[in-house]
Amino acid sequence: MIEDTKDLILEIQRNFPKLSKGQKLIAQYIVEHYDKAAFMTASKLAKIVGVSESTVVRFANALGFDGYPQLQKGLQDIIKIKLTTVQRVEMSRDYFGEEAILKKMFKSDIDNIRATQEAMDFKTFQEVVDKILKAETIYIIGLRSSTALAQYLGFYLNMIVNNVKIVGYGISDIFEQMLRVSDKDLVIGLSFPRYSNRTVEALKYAKEQNATIVAITDSFMSPIYGLSNYCLTAKNNMASFVDSLVAPLSLINALILAVGMREKEEITAYFNKLEDLWDKHNVYDNEK
Repeated sequence: MIEDTKDLILEIQRNFPKLSKGQKLIAQYIVEHYDKAAFMTASKLAKIVGVSESTVVRFANALGFDGYPQLQKGLQDIIKIKLTTVQRVEMSRDYFGEEAILKKMFKSDIDNIRATQEAMDFKTFQEVVDKILKAETIYIIGLRSSTALAQYLGFYLNMIVNNVKIVGYGISDIFEQMLRVSDKDLVIGLSFPRYSNRTVEALKYAKEQNATIVAITDSFMSPIYGLSNYCLTAKNNMASFVDSLVAPLSLINALILAVGMREKEEITAYFNKLEDLWDKHNVYDNEK
């Protein structure tokens, strides 16, 4: 099995001389059109290239994969990182028919949540909950499309503990907002393709200050994985120019709930006080 799917295209090129004639046709097509091949079934790829479906399977085996689905996943991991937004739009046009959008997107999100649950390391999850409760200050950073996730996590964590700081674009620079980060603090970084370089830089700074770092990202290929002390992964396999953050949001919900259950008595009193405040200032519509 190829360890780093970032090098999959290079691996195909390396193995090219050893491939059969039919396999070389597949290899050439994938190298030139990996963005399209990533979402083709084995039978569709075989038909386009002009070989048998079994030749496609043997091609995957020749590269060290157990089967075509593993090769396909490797290609999908590549396009998360390499495709521009324009290329994603073109890919969406090929992948979706207007009638298929609802069905395919719902299925994709369901598959992502299921894969996230099955791959979750519960011990790491518990350790992250421990670190959240023990940290002096919790810094949360997520930029670009991950901004919504960071804001959501920060909003609810701030209801449970009172030491949360959401880092983002504003009057102060990101590094100014993290100036006082120390080894007593926890920094939670959220980053999904296309990964924000600014998030990576901020986590590198936090690591230099010996802060504990939790990465919430899509895979071990993510640039923030290597910077983290703990990593929680949530799948977001995309087939469009829209970043699917359904599985990451589900993971964040579980994390918030787990922290809340540890602080059950404290947050009950806190929420009672909040309800009084909300009623007094008519924050919510309470009309029956």
